[in-house]
Amino acid sequence: MDIRSISAHCFLWVTILFLTISISNPTWPNSPVSYYQDIQPILQRSCQGCHQPSQARGDLVLTSYTDFQRGGSEGKAFIAGEPNQSLVLDLISGDPPSMPMDSDPLTQAEIELFRRWIIEGAVNDTPKVDSDPTMKPPQYTIPPLISSLAYSPNGGILAVSGYREVLLHKADGSKLLTRLLGKSDRIESIVYGTNNNMLVAVGGTPARFGEVQIWDTNANKLIHSLQSTFDTIYGASLSPDNSLLAFGCTDETARIISIEDQKELVRFDNHSDWVLGTVFTTDGSHFVTGARDTALKLTEVKSGSFVDDINASNKGSGPIHKIARHPKLDQVLSGGEDRIPRLYRIFRQKRRDVGNTDFNLIRAFERQSDVINAIAFNTDGSQIAVGAVGGEVRIYKVADGNRIATLNADSTAVFAIAFHPEKDQVATGGFDGQIRIFNPNTGNLIKEFIPVPLDSVLTGAKKTGKKVEIAREKDNGVEATTEIKLAVSGMT
Repeated sequence: MDIRSISAHCFLWVTILFLTISISNPTWPNSPVSYYQDIQPILQRSCQGCHQPSQARGDLVLTSYTDFQRGGSEGKAFIAGEPNQSLVLDLISGDPPSMPMDSDPLTQAEIELFRRWIIEGAVNDTPKVDSDPTMKPPQYTIPPLISSLAYSPNGGILAVSGYREVLLHKADGSKLLTRLLGKSDRIESIVYGTNNNMLVAVGGTPARFGEVQIWDTNANKLIHSLQSTFDTIYGASLSPDNSLLAFGCTDETARIISIEDQKELVRFDNHSDWVLGTVFTTDGSHFVTGARDTALKLTEVKSGSFVDDINASNKGSGPIHKIARHPKLDQVLSGGEDRIPRLYRIFRQKRRDVGNTDFNLIRAFERQSDVINAIAFNTDGSQIAVGAVGGEVRIYKVADGNRIATLNADSTAVFAIAFHPEKDQVATGGFDGQIRIFNPNTGNLIKEFIPVPLDSVLTGAKKTGKKVEIAREKDNGVEATTEIKLAVSGMT
């Protein structure tokens, strides 16, 4: 055997040995254990369900390093450099282990990661995310997906969701006024207070945290930032007196917090899937939640007690994506995967009969061309707008259900609709990142613009007049751009 064959033979065995060690030891033995890359994912997967701000068993919260370090009712969870005095190791390695509860125990390799991390000093290497509203604005090369729109109560401003920010435009789209920069990667819902001085944005960073942002719109200043749950939150709504905020969560709950002190007042857990929408009744005494489990549920605010399944007869109709309340009446509009918008009375006026007749249903509108992802009432409640995958928005009369107009509102899918509070205008946004403003009575396009400043001309795109068309050829650059937009939209 010549020297080259021996070298190749040795190299093969060294390679096999390296791969064997790498597979059996995810973190290379000589490299420090990372809290962010090694420890946090285990906590998130196995522990945060029982140890989060709204459900902290043993007063222990594990959604951040700071909370983990603080510990709970039994003392500090860990002491850097002292594995034998670190409570968390006792809890996860007992026989049987106390944590995680009602779940598979951690593997020996995972327990060893915790031990080594503590021995090495229990360092927090979580990347710093600047939540200061004066942070540097994100730079865009393509317009991001638009998930929420809201007009200010006086109609002067249109708020638009962006990446890690809310952009405030003049209502006619003629000028970008300011950018409200926060921590959440995704803004899923925007709502103005009726006094025009407050804006609330909810969202989060998927699989890390959900966040509520409360902004003073006079000073464009972040007043409060509250993290709630360990995933993105949805469907924000304010009570009529602006004192309470409701929102839905991916942990199958809906929450109500106090705007004044951000304390959680209600935690409603009667759903069996993500809660994507909330609305208060006209007097603020109750609130309605809509979820992917197909249910519209009515709950009393004061007690947090479940009152009624509003759509009991139609619960098999498919997951609900959006709900909206009539601006003057206790009626709620829902839309989702079955493609049929339905208008219900919130409060039951007739008892259920033997046939389970749907007495709460006021009207089922025509079936849409695709899945419904956006709905809205106009200011007086005489019209609704329904947006769907495919990019179409249909305008209907509420009184008789007749269609008024059909709008070509997006190139791919509509995710956000907002009626102007004073004018016959409706703004739409969605997958292609453009705002389009229409006359809802005629269907005529009034204005079209990209709400974010673009730093460069899109690769593989061409500008034709006011419309930017993303090229669909199988070019590597264009395909990468498409994948980014899908990832941001959560559709992958």
